[in-house]
Amino acid sequence: MHAWPASDVPALPGKGRDLRIHDTATGGPVTVAPGPVARIYVCGITPYDATHLGHAATYNAFDLVQRVWLDTKRQIEYVQNVTDIDDPLLERAARDGEDWTGLAERETALFREDMTALRMLPPRHYIGAVEAIPGIVPLVERLCDSGVAYVLDGDVYFSVEADPHFGEVSGLDAETMRLLSAERGGDPERPGKKNPLDPMLWMAAREGEPSWDGGSLGRGRPGWHIECVAIALDHLGMGFDVQGGGSDLAFPHHEMGASHAQALTGEYPFAKAYVHAGMVGLDGAKMSKSKGNLVFVSTLRREGVDPAAIRLALLAHHYRADWEWTDQVLETAVARLERWRAAVSRPDGPSAASLVEEVREALSDDLDAPAALAAVDRWAALQEATGGTDEGAPGVVSRTVDALLGIAL
Repeated sequence: MHAWPASDVPALPGKGRDLRIHDTATGGPVTVAPGPVARIYVCGITPYDATHLGHAATYNAFDLVQRVWLDTKRQIEYVQNVTDIDDPLLERAARDGEDWTGLAERETALFREDMTALRMLPPRHYIGAVEAIPGIVPLVERLCDSGVAYVLDGDVYFSVEADPHFGEVSGLDAETMRLLSAERGGDPERPGKKNPLDPMLWMAAREGEPSWDGGSLGRGRPGWHIECVAIALDHLGMGFDVQGGGSDLAFPHHEMGASHAQALTGEYPFAKAYVHAGMVGLDGAKMSKSKGNLVFVSTLRREGVDPAAIRLALLAHHYRADWEWTDQVLETAVARLERWRAAVSRPDGPSAASLVEEVREALSDDLDAPAALAAVDRWAALQEATGGTDEGAPGVVSRTVDALLGIAL
């Protein structure tokens, strides 16, 4: 599966700062200081209802992580998956009377278009669950052979009690985990499971549903969590720098994935930091496919909204915050974009010598994009009020905003 084209990232003078970011597993900030190659895995979409603003906010956060790392002169090994086979996808296809493969291909293509328009830097490896199945099957077989997986009516489950670190990613108690498991694709009430929280690794073929050769497992399809584990281990290995996604993935997805990988390899941790973006709401409720209260990037683009304004609207909120999309949020972003573009269109302006470091400092401090925007706002306000004589200043501002915030002025 191919990703989308990358926009150029201008090189800035000097060198950026190492990133301090909130780690869900420890509950506080950690300094992520990779080697020459930074490794990041961000969980991708299930391809239907793409790309809503909740998606966009999440991928914007991890685009900022990449930009901070690029500014430190590191290379980046970025991996993202597409869950192009899963119950919700099949259910949507059945509801709409559409072939599930056609739905997945169309929505994935739309996601690529939206990411390109928003100037999100693409992953180096963009992998679909279906194409990963040949690598998933051997991992499930290994877990079975090692005694940490078991078969229940043909389905294969992972025993969470096999991982002594289970629960350390989300830090939740067992009852909260059970409730969230039921809400987020698990089956804690299924009779016969060793532990209600045990997640499915391999689903035996169901009549009328797609299935693949699972070797000794029989025909079927993979569970959700083992998909990402197989892809991450194949392209990044254990102990990569950041596992990212929305806050609703901390449990069960990232918790289960970490346990799968740790049981498979005997190593710990799966990722050095678990980073989660907040949820975007609309009309008082979290945007969700089940509620249908979604705002789509493609719809806004068709209405003539500049993708740079959409991105500025996302950047105006701290990535970990839960916030609500409103007309006013977009209007504020459109006005900001107009001010910034007017400010850099002049032949000279007030000195921007400190701006690069102000934006670097803000982003290195847990991706504080609102503080970065405020720094650019101050320069633009000074340009409007008094102007200046530094002929290089508008170019410095443009390159800084482009390189670190992904906004083309």
